[in-house]
Amino acid sequence: MNTEATRAELSLEEMTSLLSGADFASTKALPERGIGAVVMTDGPHGVAMNLPDWSGKVAATCFPTATNLASTWNLELIEQVGRAIGAEARTAGANVLLGPGMNIKRSPLGGRNFEYYSEDPLVTGASAGAFVRGVQSAGVGACIKHFAVNNQETDRMRVSAEVSDRALKEIYLAGFEQVVRDAKPWMVMASYNRINGVYAAENPWLLTQTLRDDWGFDGVVVSDWGAVDDRVRSLSAGLDLEMPSTSGASDRRVEEAVRRGDVSEDAVWSSADRLVALARRAHAATAGGPVDQVQHDALALEAARESIVLLKNDGGGLPVTPGASIAVLGELAERPRIQGGGSSSVNARRTGSLLDALRVGEGSVRYARAYDLDAEGTDDALVAEAVEVARAADTTIVVLGLPADAESEGYDRAGIALPSAQVTLLRAVSEAARTLVVVLNSGGVLSTEWSGLANTILTIGLPGQAGPQALSDVIHGRANPSGRLAETIPVSLASHPSAVSFPGEGGKSYYGEGVFVGYRYFDTVGAPVGFAFGHGLGYTTFSIGDAGIRREGGDLVLSAVVSNTGEVAGAEVVQAYLRPPSGGARRPAQTLAGYTKVPLQPGETATVEIRIPRRALARYDEATGDWAVDAGAWTVAVGSSSRDIRCTIQVEIESGATEAPLGIDSTLAEWMAHPDAGPDLTRRLRDAEPSGQTIGLLTNPMALTMIGGMPIHRLSVDEGNALTLDILQAVLGDLSIDVLRSTGQVGRGE
Repeated sequence: MNTEATRAELSLEEMTSLLSGADFASTKALPERGIGAVVMTDGPHGVAMNLPDWSGKVAATCFPTATNLASTWNLELIEQVGRAIGAEARTAGANVLLGPGMNIKRSPLGGRNFEYYSEDPLVTGASAGAFVRGVQSAGVGACIKHFAVNNQETDRMRVSAEVSDRALKEIYLAGFEQVVRDAKPWMVMASYNRINGVYAAENPWLLTQTLRDDWGFDGVVVSDWGAVDDRVRSLSAGLDLEMPSTSGASDRRVEEAVRRGDVSEDAVWSSADRLVALARRAHAATAGGPVDQVQHDALALEAARESIVLLKNDGGGLPVTPGASIAVLGELAERPRIQGGGSSSVNARRTGSLLDALRVGEGSVRYARAYDLDAEGTDDALVAEAVEVARAADTTIVVLGLPADAESEGYDRAGIALPSAQVTLLRAVSEAARTLVVVLNSGGVLSTEWSGLANTILTIGLPGQAGPQALSDVIHGRANPSGRLAETIPVSLASHPSAVSFPGEGGKSYYGEGVFVGYRYFDTVGAPVGFAFGHGLGYTTFSIGDAGIRREGGDLVLSAVVSNTGEVAGAEVVQAYLRPPSGGARRPAQTLAGYTKVPLQPGETATVEIRIPRRALARYDEATGDWAVDAGAWTVAVGSSSRDIRCTIQVEIESGATEAPLGIDSTLAEWMAHPDAGPDLTRRLRDAEPSGQTIGLLTNPMALTMIGGMPIHRLSVDEGNALTLDILQAVLGDLSIDVLRSTGQVGRGE
């Protein structure tokens, strides 16, 4: 349907009625016009639809959270999960799934980090794109969120993210751009926060210029629930649908604004047209049949297994020896956390505990509660019992983590350390246990400053309903862990680049680290980390080598040979990092440019290929407002984490940089360094002043050091030198610059 057709079919009142919700979760219908309601549901890791009477939520498969899915580094698996959730959403009566969440994990304190994929925009974009393709293959639209720069919960309804254009383009918008261009989601959700002072839901640069004009998005932009501050401004900016319902109040404001001329009729028609198209698309979609719950349960288990990251395994602490006695410690072993709090919470069809899962296997299993998850202090009696149980076992498994109220939508975390009572327990148990395995159960990263106490460390995130069974399979060796960290685990909160500026104050959060987010910072400054981005072990070993590069158009295609050098089947994640040439613009020491996950049998070898698009080499140049590729010898580093590089290969890259425009407010140094303007200016000054006094001043190394950063027009007002505004304008004229960047100051003419 096009705008002209919509304009002819519907009245202004009908059009405006479509621009806000009918209730909490659906759009308005116009049945006499053949336009049905579009029903939306939360559910980035499972359908989280409220029951009609709000007494709870529909039962659904609870898959691993986004953090876990990203940790699989398996895009095919993520797409399968998306398809399964889409199928369940459709069966529940929903037309659009409000997910995935794909904001960058700027700080480990983000209370909603479990809903987001990674600190890296490539992993975020690739994972979210796979999820969107899966959901939409089931005939349900995906709504990517929260657009944009929604990286904290503190003051989230109004805080202004103060962030540079370069960081926006390279870090915070890059994943969204990738998904919009490649996966084509039906909807985009505008976030609550402001960006550089302007609400995201009222930001024409964000919603129209960037999203629609630059990226080509043709779907519906919806507000986060209650994010609209001014409906007329948001409509003009490009926000189509306000949610939830305002009982008609917003519709009347829009109608009045149109009649006053405060908003154009075209804006109303365009937004209404997109909503009509969404409704007709949703009701025309046909995909799939009845949900195969057995299949979905199996998929949830597979995803949970692949999301587990083995951080450390000294002395072969895992898998446990068949028939070995096991001590299981910690309340989380009996009452695990499988998902986070807030709107994404799923009414899981199945639940269980690690304790129950382990008791199904071989060997004796004894349990001690060990700590009170909801208490702040140490319970000496519980610790003493845990020590005795550990002392009698061959392998001790301690499950540690955060209580449910420590991380949720709505507020940020206070820190990244384990509760002190759990660290006290760990120290006591480490002296009694023969082999100590620590399992971390939390949505966000936890500091591992205590890692020397344990033989083995596993992080299971929030693994969904099948998490306990998946963990049991890994512990017993029935599954070989192949997860990799999609977020750096810092040594401490103080070492993180966001530590001093998160979450901001006075209504503003300053993103002072710029593009140096997560591993980009740690690897650039060489700071120690707890566990590196991309890190993960297994029960086998891999070699990576024989790297080669070929060019396909502007892209690079990396090839590498991977071998399973161990004794059990497993999967390696081959990661390619780009290291820029020395000199030039300030850039991170390396950035992830591509990856692939390859399963191999013992002794098996495979050649993998990773495509590195030219855009991966580019940085955003704020001076030119364009993407720039620096010329020189680039290095492609290939490994299994950002700190475990196995081989490197160099490749010469030609420049793709746009030259910064020269104007009368450009600096003296910029003028003298310009290949055309510099010599032309020198010639004109020599003609105007044969003595060469002015040229001597402007080319003197010490003078350039002192005043090279001065806008050149300021020198033109000094009658003591030959430089004039007319000479500068003549040089610019020779450069065919039609529009000069005026400073508002008048220079001296000849």
